[in-house]
Amino acid sequence: MVVVNTTGDGRPGPAPAEPLPAALSEALSEALCAPVASVRLKAALRAGTDPDPRLVHSLVARCAVEPDFFVRDMLTWALCRMPVDVTVPRLLDELRGGGAQARSQALHTLSKIGDHRAWPAARAHLHDRDDDVARSAWRAAVALVPSGAEGALAADLAAGLGRGDSEMQRSLSRALIGLGESVLPVLDRAKASADARVRGHAAATEALYRDPDSAFAVSVEAAKRVAATGPEGT
Repeated sequence: MVVVNTTGDGRPGPAPAEPLPAALSEALSEALCAPVASVRLKAALRAGTDPDPRLVHSLVARCAVEPDFFVRDMLTWALCRMPVDVTVPRLLDELRGGGAQARSQALHTLSKIGDHRAWPAARAHLHDRDDDVARSAWRAAVALVPSGAEGALAADLAAGLGRGDSEMQRSLSRALIGLGESVLPVLDRAKASADARVRGHAAATEALYRDPDSAFAVSVEAAKRVAATGPEGT
């Protein structure tokens, strides 16, 4: 992973004063769509090494369709190097009209940029029907949540307890734990849910909060059994 140069407040450093020559900018845009992944990777690396705001549209558009994980990671890095006043509005547009991968990657990139203008959009996607979009929204919301809003976000996230498979549930648990102590009252309420899956997931999340090194898969299955039987069955 390439290290992002940031300013003192953690945001990506400013773009250079002189943009790339127009011919080179166009060539990089074309290379981002090359059939060979290594060519696309090098193009994304060059785009981030010499940030040119004219490339933001091409980078965001490629994020929506790029099949290679490492190329997507480099595209995100390149976007984080661009001026936030250009990149953030373009990513927010992608959230409003893009497909599932476009929305997921936009949320992921916004979480890395850390501009709090994206907070309302991240929260609006917490319960997206697409699992990857929802997971990206969980991470972005935790990264962008305003001070003092952690409890409200925890309650909103807790509405997804019990959703999906073990990996999906682990992702939500990690997001909830990232909110710190404000998550504990929310988990206490969830452990009294009428839904055994919600109770089990809440109990497993609390166990993971208490011991981050615990085996989540084991914890969630054990918690589900206890939640299903109730106190009278123990």
